[in-house]
Amino acid sequence: MEPNTPPKNPAVLRRGSYAEALRIGEILRRETVGGILLVIAAAVAIIWANSPAAQSYFDLRDFTIGYEPWHLELSLGAWAADGLLAIFFFLVGLELKREFVAGDLREPRRAMVPVAAAFGGVAVPALFYVALNWGNPEGLRGWAIPAATDIAFAVAVLAIIGSHLPVALRIFLLTLAVVDDLIAIAIIAFVYTTEIAVAPLLWAIIPFLLYAFLAQRHRRFFHLKPSAAWLILLPLGMVVWALVHASGIHATIAGVLLGFAVPVLHRKNAPDTEGPGLAEVFEHRFRPLSAGFAVPVFAFFSAGVAIGGWDGFTSALGDTVTLGIIAGLVLGKPIGILATTWLMTKFTRASLDSSIRWADIAGAGLLAGIGFTVSLLVAELSFPSGSPANDHAKVAILVASLLAATLASVLLTARNRHYRRVELEESVDADHDGIPDVYQRQTDLPSAGSQ
Repeated sequence: MEPNTPPKNPAVLRRGSYAEALRIGEILRRETVGGILLVIAAAVAIIWANSPAAQSYFDLRDFTIGYEPWHLELSLGAWAADGLLAIFFFLVGLELKREFVAGDLREPRRAMVPVAAAFGGVAVPALFYVALNWGNPEGLRGWAIPAATDIAFAVAVLAIIGSHLPVALRIFLLTLAVVDDLIAIAIIAFVYTTEIAVAPLLWAIIPFLLYAFLAQRHRRFFHLKPSAAWLILLPLGMVVWALVHASGIHATIAGVLLGFAVPVLHRKNAPDTEGPGLAEVFEHRFRPLSAGFAVPVFAFFSAGVAIGGWDGFTSALGDTVTLGIIAGLVLGKPIGILATTWLMTKFTRASLDSSIRWADIAGAGLLAGIGFTVSLLVAELSFPSGSPANDHAKVAILVASLLAATLASVLLTARNRHYRRVELEESVDADHDGIPDVYQRQTDLPSAGSQ
């Protein structure tokens, strides 16, 4: 092959641009703290729910507050699931739009493999679950529980253990998780919406269009005046959320739509087109609220389940709902992602980058098996609160997420050591040759612990 001849097959995983590498590194650093708070909140909930003071936890979770004529008299647990989690999904909407407008998803050739892998990572776990619950009509309602990936948790684990993993692998995982979230959103909207009140939904269009018009038309104003977004856009967003909630559609969908309405790029012919767009600015402003408060509080109210000691735990493990979720997340996720990626490289023109190995893809697949936040939400929608199926589903999500995180950590830690040795050897060779490895130093992102 001639030196200037492009490779026959485009690489599935390759080095991202320098800007993309910096963005991934920033996300990794931010999500580490959020992931730790998430684990702490869930641990406190589990300990409290299984302590002598367990009743006080459930009384707190079920305490109702709100205005009933507006269909907003909800328990604190419901406020966390429907209200606070909408902030998390607002950020998911921002991230999705950024990926479609300015990220890897705007290039079909680069996006097709992680997108296909995400669909495989949703379908195969669901098949595992359905196979184990085929004779259990009630249990079949939870088929979507193992289909979800907790992007915050997975990226937090990667940030802790993956300081030397290739940037391309990190971009692959983030893109896959973002598409996975989009599929989960569609499932929540279309599968778990049973009745729709048309009038509130139609009324929601008015404040939503006003919100979108203001965000698009005055993007520079909201960029330069942080308080304006809180005083103008936030009240409009809350009205949209309340009306969508009253319509019967899960209110987190409102968060996604509001995120999609925020512009990613600057206006053409604007006086100042340098710097981040409004979507990136909002993500920077709202992510601490989501990662530091909204998601941990949701985890606190959702993860608390009375296990009933060792006997209760073993009883839960004998339920097909539990087995289906564990098998789906721990086995189905990596199998679906790995198999779909392999099929794409086998039957399309795509190929793996020479620096990536299949063990790395397997590690990313295991990380995607951390369901947690979105899986807990789907479990709440699948089974009545307090029912044995709901409790067993929560136990399964916690066990499966812990197993997936542990297995991924073992595999990716070994791969991280391998890449560290490779980088060390390359730097020594470069020094001997008198050629500084500038690109490597630019794209080698520091670990979260080194900040």
